[in-house]
Amino acid sequence: MFTGIVTDIGEIAAIAPGGQTGDRRFVVRTKHDMKPVAIGASIACSGCCLTVVEKGGDWFAVEVSGESLTKTHLGDWTVGGRLNLELSLKLGDELGGHLVYGHVDGVGKVVSMTPEGGSVRFVFEAPADLARFVAAKGSIAIDGVSLTVNEVDGDRFGINVISHTQTATTLGQVKPGQRVNLEVDMLARYVARLLEHEKS
Repeated sequence: MFTGIVTDIGEIAAIAPGGQTGDRRFVVRTKHDMKPVAIGASIACSGCCLTVVEKGGDWFAVEVSGESLTKTHLGDWTVGGRLNLELSLKLGDELGGHLVYGHVDGVGKVVSMTPEGGSVRFVFEAPADLARFVAAKGSIAIDGVSLTVNEVDGDRFGINVISHTQTATTLGQVKPGQRVNLEVDMLARYVARLLEHEKS
């Protein structure tokens, strides 16, 4: 479990085939002290919960299944690419964002970025089957970053991103058309499920 508060921007140091056909192994360089992070621990990598299979002082390795590569934008990763990192939440930690599970629901895309006061207004497009879970003033995780939705228009939604968030995450480097991992608010999923159940 995570909060969507990014604690480091990592860098892909190496990519190799994984243990199974279609899988991939990524080595990620990080500023996190990896000594207390156990093998088998979870780290959110641009919103995707991955398991540490090997580590060093300033790096860790993860293996990603072919399924995850096709259902997220992890299949687009290249050596030198940057990604948002968050270590898993510990009992008693401050919950600064919202509850994020690291289970990517789908891949959206950046439509536009427009400066607006001291922030930038981002417009994203969600897959049609996910768009119904996105609500104005609700929470969403984009590449693992906890954000608040400003408005929704069909499959598109707008978010204002302050300069600190742009600097502390990879959102400061995205471009129109770029793919992003989306995780909708779990509460929205449960409410939709309850409403579907009441109708049937």
